[in-house]
Order: sequence, then C-alpha cells, then structure tokens
Amino acid sequence: MNNRLVGYHAGTSFLHRLSGASKLLFLLLVSLAAMLSYDTRLLLVIGLGALALFATSGIRLKDISFVLSFALVFALLNVLMVYLFAPQYGVEIYGAKTVLLDGLGAYSITAQELFYLFNLALKYVCTIPLALIFLMTTHPSQFASSLNQIGVSYKIAYSVSLTLRYIPDVQEEYQIIKLSQEARGLELSKKANFVQRVKGNLQMISPLIFSSLERIETISTAMELRRFGKNKKRTWYTYQEMTTRDRLIILGSIFMVILSIVLIWVNKGRFYNPWR
Repeated sequence: MNNRLVGYHAGTSFLHRLSGASKLLFLLLVSLAAMLSYDTRLLLVIGLGALALFATSGIRLKDISFVLSFALVFALLNVLMVYLFAPQYGVEIYGAKTVLLDGLGAYSITAQELFYLFNLALKYVCTIPLALIFLMTTHPSQFASSLNQIGVSYKIAYSVSLTLRYIPDVQEEYQIIKLSQEARGLELSKKANFVQRVKGNLQMISPLIFSSLERIETISTAMELRRFGKNKKRTWYTYQEMTTRDRLIILGSIFMVILSIVLIWVNKGRFYNPWR
C-alpha cells in the first residue's frame, strides 16, 4: 500500500463500527475543547486518550508515515516561530520568570516559555490522531448517510462524502504526475536541493488542478444525468443506525467541552498557571 495515501481503510475495530456522524461530532467537539483551553491537565487527558484510540484503531504507522512526518514538521515549525517572535510570551501569561538558560538576551530560555510551548505542542497531539482516525475508519458513503440521519440535507451530506472519497484519488493523481515529471528528467527526489524540489512541486500544481477540474466535471455530468437533487429525500445503499455506544461517544465529547469551559472559569482564564 502506498503510505502517502490517506483515506478509508477497512477494518473491524471498535472505531470502524461507530457511526460516521458520532465520530465527526467527537472529532469536532473534542478538538474544540482542546483549542479552547490551555489547561495542561485537560490537554494531557485528551492527548493520551487520542493516542489510546489511535492504538486501538488498527491503523498502521507505515500507512500514514508521510502525513505524520508532514504534521510533525509543521508542528515543530509553528512552535519554533512562536518562540522566535515571542520568546517571553510565557512570562507575560504566567506572571513569573524562571530563567533556565541566561545570556541570550530576549531569547533567554525560561520555564514559563517552555511550559507554554509544551501546551501548544500538546494541542497537536490532541487533534492530529483524532483527525487521522476519522479519515481512515469512516467509509464516505456510510458517513454521508449518518449525516443525513441527524438532519443534514442529503445534498450537503453527499458533497462531504465525495470530498472524503476523492482525497485518496487526488493524492494518487499527485503521485502519478510526480512520476511522470521524474520520467521526463525533472529531479524531485531527495537528491535534488531544496529549491529545486520546491520549484518542481510547484510545476505539478497546474496539471493537478486541471485533472481535478476534469474529475469534477465528469462527476457533475453523471449526477445531472441521474437527476440528483430532484427529490427531497433519498435512500442510502450504506446505512447505519445510531447505537448506544454512538450516543455515549457524543455525550463524552459534550462532557469534554463542558469540562473545558469549567476549567476556564476555575483558572480565571484559558491558561492553567502552576506558578500562581
């Protein structure tokens, strides 16, 4: 399997058997709870829970190695940029200054800044595994029917289903274009320097956009020929009733949002301050 492709992978885990709608609500609400609060205790609970769910999902690391690498680089760059542009922001937030490494002027390393950057990195741990779980354990058609089940228009639900369905196709199209360009002599491997690789990847954007537009036109024509949208309701080939475990998952995610709001009130702000 191409480890660059991220999309639905069939499986028999507990997460695969959940309704697509409950998984989406869980992703959105838990991510909202993680984004609202900077309480380290809550972020650790969500992060460890997300990693535990990822471990039970049956997703192999080699299948998502490219995405994980990209997310890790992006997270590290974000943390680095925050430190470079606001090296004393943690000191302002927590109202204390514990210097760990002096002699660097404004860039002196403090415990408060490291604590803030740690919380910032934790947010990625809370959200990225959940997003990957949703993408790789949710069948697009089943997810669309679940959305329609909770009251979302079937037109919107089908649009979301198409988006999920063609994420792997677009990625595969990118790989095909890349191999074609390399066959024509364009060096895109690690042998080329960074600037050459960036220019080479930019050259692939145009054919990727045109192939995607052609795919959209084909799908639109096929849907028009089948009179899509004529009726107010439609049936679904893949349909799954909401079960007790789905309702428990939704209630758990609502509880996390409420807990996040309560902690903001208890901490008198979004930040948990151990120096207070």
